[in-house]
Amino acid sequence: MSATMDTESTYSGYSHYSGHSKKAHRQGRDRHKSPRSKDGSRSEKSVTIQTPPAEPLLGNDASRAEEGQDDNWGETTTAITGTSEHSISQEDIARISKDLEDSVGLDCKRYLGLTVAAVLGLLVFLTPIAFILLPQILWRDDLEPCGTVCEGLFISVAFKLLILLIGTWALFFRQPKADLPRVFVFRALLLVLIFLFVFSYWLFYGVRILDSKDTNYQGIVQYAVSLVDALLFIHYLAIVLLELRQLQPMFTVKVVRSTDGESRYYSLGHLSIQRAALVVLENYYRDFTVYNPALLTASKSRAAKHMAGLKVYNVDGPGNNASGQSRAMIAAAARRRDSSHNELYYEEADHERRVRKRRARLVVAVEEAFTHIKRLQAEEQQKAPGEMMDPREAAQAIFPSMARALQKYLRTTRQQQYHSMESILQHLSFCITNNMTPKAFLERYLNPGPTLQYDRERWFSKQWTLVSEEAVTSGLQDGIVFVLKCLDFSLVVNVKKIPFIKLSEEFIDPKSHKFVLRLQSETSV
Repeated sequence: MSATMDTESTYSGYSHYSGHSKKAHRQGRDRHKSPRSKDGSRSEKSVTIQTPPAEPLLGNDASRAEEGQDDNWGETTTAITGTSEHSISQEDIARISKDLEDSVGLDCKRYLGLTVAAVLGLLVFLTPIAFILLPQILWRDDLEPCGTVCEGLFISVAFKLLILLIGTWALFFRQPKADLPRVFVFRALLLVLIFLFVFSYWLFYGVRILDSKDTNYQGIVQYAVSLVDALLFIHYLAIVLLELRQLQPMFTVKVVRSTDGESRYYSLGHLSIQRAALVVLENYYRDFTVYNPALLTASKSRAAKHMAGLKVYNVDGPGNNASGQSRAMIAAAARRRDSSHNELYYEEADHERRVRKRRARLVVAVEEAFTHIKRLQAEEQQKAPGEMMDPREAAQAIFPSMARALQKYLRTTRQQQYHSMESILQHLSFCITNNMTPKAFLERYLNPGPTLQYDRERWFSKQWTLVSEEAVTSGLQDGIVFVLKCLDFSLVVNVKKIPFIKLSEEFIDPKSHKFVLRLQSETSV
């Protein structure tokens, strides 16, 4: 009997060790495969936006370690040394060098485009002035005198150039919001059109006016006025193509975050895929709640705990046929798996109970702190003006009374990495300065807000990668799907065209609403 028990314990220990060794081997293999699969995605275009690393809030590591542990952590944990955590492979070095080359290429492309546009704009504004001044410089004595009409054309050219200068500044001289992977097609076409237009005017001017030394100065000035008029019309065309064309909604896009499934709907006009991706990212930072990876660790730990409980031991050894007992154990494991929804229900109920409890404590603590602030303000009003306490000092004075309740609530709701002590103090002093209520102070912490609400270094992504089967310069079409990837998650965008709506009119005769009410004079007794 003792020999049998030793055999059973030895076999169970061996099976447990072999399972961990396979698990560790599989984790190592997946860890080495992940960079290769990330670089292998085809037709990726990147919009580079940089973000500094985030700094965790008050005791974040300890709380994460406590929440990640389960009852069987001693049996299911695989130890990883610090060396493997900070190691870097040749693939990582190649990827980092590729990212640096891409960033340098984007900077060069951006500055090259700005330089070409600036040179062409300078040429456009100097050309009408050169058309008017060159005859005065080269053959002034042979020119016919400029009459009243000619002098009035000078005023017309001056004001038209001023209007063109203001319009060009308002339309083109803007701070760029992002680096797009491809050029903006309509803007490039406008630049080419302006270049060909100015070149043709210079060619005609050189052949018909400079070579022949035309003496009709009024005709030369009229030629310069026609150039300015044509430039104004091209500016109107630029407004239509760059601004007005995209205003009318034509498509509805659904944006889904891949990690938690949060989605939003937006209406877009005629845009290219890369410009639609830029609009989606701008709306994402404003409308989506901040991405919190700590909320996803609960389901992962629950799944790991469930898988750790499903262990089947062959107590009779590999040589015996104990199929009946094995089937019974597998059936018991299946019944335990079927009852996992009960565990999920009670776990979520317990979490909600703890959240409500700590929320109530936080609300009470904040209300008491703000009551103390009002008491201090009443006392400060009786003192001399030089002894008044500024809002920063008042915030530092009352913060310790609410710090513990706030810290526990943020840890329970897994928001501690987005709120540092300095940001909380700044928000508290801001509320004190503007005489806000405790409810206004707690709004930021009780309800997860949009991404822009938090500190920039805690959410701003370094790089977005646009993945699309279609060319990113092509326009939106019905059924197109493209993906915006960053380091931690991705945004899946599905494009649907707004359907054509047909309305019909139905005429209602006003006389059809009229009726006659006849009352009997006699009533029953």
